[in-house]
Amino acid sequence: MPDSEARWVIKRNCSASPRQLALVFASIVAVSTAFGVVFAMHGAWLILPFVAIELAAVSAAFICYGRHAADTEQIEVAAGQIRVERHDGGRVQCVQVAAPWARIEVAETGRGWMQRVRLFIVAHGKRIEVGRLLPDQRRRGLAHELRLALRQAAPAEG
Repeated sequence: MPDSEARWVIKRNCSASPRQLALVFASIVAVSTAFGVVFAMHGAWLILPFVAIELAAVSAAFICYGRHAADTEQIEVAAGQIRVERHDGGRVQCVQVAAPWARIEVAETGRGWMQRVRLFIVAHGKRIEVGRLLPDQRRRGLAHELRLALRQAAPAEG
C-alpha cells in the first residue's frame, strides 16, 4: 500500500487587507497631524512632539502587524515523513521527522477561561509545536486529524 498523504496549511486570520491597513494608517496620521497643527497654531506648540511620539508608536504597531500578517504553517504527512514548515515574521523554519516514530502530544494548562492547549509532534528527541495560529478547540481537532494521518501512514504489518 503506498504511503498516504495528508496536508494542512494554517494561516493567520487577518481581518484587514494591505490596502485597508494603509488607509487606516493614513487616516490616523492625517487626523493626529491636523489636531497637532491646530493646537500648535493656538499656542500649544508642545503638542507636536507628542504627536510625533504617538505616530512613531502607531507606526511600530503597524510594522509589527505587517510582519506577521502572512505567517503560515504547513504540516505534511507523506512518504513516511512528517514535514513542518513555519513562516514566522519573515523567518522560515522547516523540520522533518520519520512518521513511524512520531507521536502527537496535547498539553493542556490552566482551567476555565485560562485554559491553554498546545499541540506537539514528538519524534527522535525533537518536540515541534504545531497549530500555534489556531484557537484551542481547533488544535484538539488538528491533533485528532494528525493521529489519523499517522495511523494511515504507518506501514501495514503482515
